[in-house]
Amino acid sequence: MYKAFYEMERSPFARDIPPGMLYESPVMADILGRLCYVADRQLFAVVTADAGCGKSTLIRRFVSSLPKEEYLFLYLSDSKLTPRWFYKGMLDQLGIESRFYRGDAKRQLQKEVEIIRGVQGKKVVCILDEAHLLEKETIEEFRFLLNYRFDSMSPMALVLAGQAELWDKLRLQRYAAVRQRIDINCILPHLDRAETESYIHSHLMYAGGRQDIFTEKALDEIYRESTGIPRCINRICNGCLMYASQQGKRLTDEHQVKYVLEHEMLGGDV
Repeated sequence: MYKAFYEMERSPFARDIPPGMLYESPVMADILGRLCYVADRQLFAVVTADAGCGKSTLIRRFVSSLPKEEYLFLYLSDSKLTPRWFYKGMLDQLGIESRFYRGDAKRQLQKEVEIIRGVQGKKVVCILDEAHLLEKETIEEFRFLLNYRFDSMSPMALVLAGQAELWDKLRLQRYAAVRQRIDINCILPHLDRAETESYIHSHLMYAGGRQDIFTEKALDEIYRESTGIPRCINRICNGCLMYASQQGKRLTDEHQVKYVLEHEMLGGDV
């Protein structure tokens, strides 16, 4: 609604921004480098972040950063994922009908991965999103999947991505055998004040509009209310741009931000 008013070519805070155009904080850049290492060396990694902090964005950037001629990606996001459905989900993505029993399906997957590596010359990367919701049986299955050829090699790179409670769960004694196999643990934090400003400016630049729509004090208020969570930043900025454009304001100050938070977002609930 406000694109025409601000002479923007695209929506600055939409969810479908191309991965290459998304803001990349220094920490995200570091984690991306580590995940690329995980993919190359076929390791086991865990990525955690608070809700709205950019975990899905990180995954999109990670997948888009690796050459498709060298890597095959398998992606699953299912809170009710049992070991059997875990194997079935991956085999489905490979175009193969899964056998009924878990052990048979696991051997099917391992055999197919060997073919992909040996014939196609590709490395397989499996990403399990919302992994904090997985049950004990499924989490424990990962060590059996990764225990391959007498533990001498990993059949694929495995990335578990979830909210912060995933690592709290993995710290439990019952998951000691799984935890010991984790090669890299990455935590994506909230943006700080400077990163929040860079994030907003980057998205406004992507939209093709002015980058000085928000005053410094407006940015302070956005950071204070969002606590540096990108999803919250998006909601606040969208609300402010809609309100300001309706009022014919080319500049958004802290008073307008406070008004939007109090009147447009249920008392600041972002």
